[in-house]
Amino acid sequence: MSTNDDVYLRVAERFGVVLSRVAKNQWDDPTPCDEWTVHDLGAHVIATHRRVYALVDPEGLAAIDEEAPLIDQWGVVATTMRHALSSPALAGALVPGRNGDQPFSQLVAGLLMFDTLCHTWDLAHATGDDEALDVEAVAIAHERLGAVSDAIRVPGGFAAPIESALDANAQTRFLNFVGRSVEVR
Repeated sequence: MSTNDDVYLRVAERFGVVLSRVAKNQWDDPTPCDEWTVHDLGAHVIATHRRVYALVDPEGLAAIDEEAPLIDQWGVVATTMRHALSSPALAGALVPGRNGDQPFSQLVAGLLMFDTLCHTWDLAHATGDDEALDVEAVAIAHERLGAVSDAIRVPGGFAAPIESALDANAQTRFLNFVGRSVEVR
């Protein structure tokens, strides 16, 4: 595994921690993602992981089971991704990307890490959990997404950026960049 894999794994672990602390009465609560409840957001992150993993193993992960708790489904997905990244054959398998084929591990360390990072904050914000994000992941995501800013502003992608306060920290600047309205921290 590479350093980039380690960053993704930390982000995925943090998402799992926040997801595990969702109270029974919070699943229908709104999130910063328009029209998504806490449950919808959790299901989205799991479904995105399943779609990405299907690029290297089309039959490896079943569809979301509406009856099974999301935390259990997340456990399966997170374990599967961890094993895939530790497998040289799967991690190095070429998969399609926006700019041509790329190794699976690169897609995970990019798109999947960025999506999971943003939605970890969304979930924490919606449920009143600790909103702090991995500092290294924030720096990597902001730098890489900044290079493709116009391409990420599509339906189903990131919202228009919000201007940050001059004294905003790196996490707030990143969240503002991806269209999240947050207070200066």
